[in-house]
Amino acid sequence: MTDLRAHLEAATRSGRKLLVPYVMGGIPDRVGFPSVVEAVSEYADAVEVGLPFSDPLMDGPVIAAAGERAIAGGVGPLDVLDLLARTATPLLAMTYYNPIHSVGEGDFCARAVAAGISGLIVPDLPVEESTRLRALAADHGLAWIPLVAPTSSSQRIEAIAATGTGFVYAVSTMGVTGVRESLSERAAAVVERCRAATDLPVLVGIGVSSAEHAVAACRSADGVVIGSAVVARVMDEGAGSASEFLKGVRSALDRLP
Repeated sequence: MTDLRAHLEAATRSGRKLLVPYVMGGIPDRVGFPSVVEAVSEYADAVEVGLPFSDPLMDGPVIAAAGERAIAGGVGPLDVLDLLARTATPLLAMTYYNPIHSVGEGDFCARAVAAGISGLIVPDLPVEESTRLRALAADHGLAWIPLVAPTSSSQRIEAIAATGTGFVYAVSTMGVTGVRESLSERAAAVVERCRAATDLPVLVGIGVSSAEHAVAACRSADGVVIGSAVVARVMDEGAGSASEFLKGVRSALDRLP
């Protein structure tokens, strides 16, 4: 069992719903980024750290703009690993495959572990092509976090979920990341189908934009990943605003029966 899975399952056994905010590496800038990680960690069970990339296929306008800003400020995808400080809250790296390929899968895993990363999310790497990277991640103690789309067949969900060693990321809706007015009606259905395929915690992400969305998702899921709503606050108002937002989400989740 990976350290990340043990950490998250201990929380869920206590009745806690999991909260995983996403932050873009290098935002608001190279100097201020570590303070952002520290601020959002206060209410988080893990923090997903995006590595800025020039062709972010899964990212909507908020996160794509943040990545562009980070790169313009001289922070590339691998530079983020050098900016991270050790924290009691597990850190997850969300990266496209190209930066991993550019340095080599083994070297990337070693650098990630040295930076304090506990798990990997690689949204553009199909399960059929991830075997070697998953094996290397396991060798380095990194949890693998697969994504399940709402359109996936039951057979494919079983294949994807079987690769997970941290949690399963249930994508609530098709399309890119972004703030939405309502949580997709597909969220509960994809969670239910994931639960039939795995004993891992199942977290809902993509389009979770408010405390109300988080509560709705967690009536069926073990937790939520919140990205654009956090990144927008960091970009526009600073780390304190993102922390206050997450405090409200945490409070709402803690009131769930």
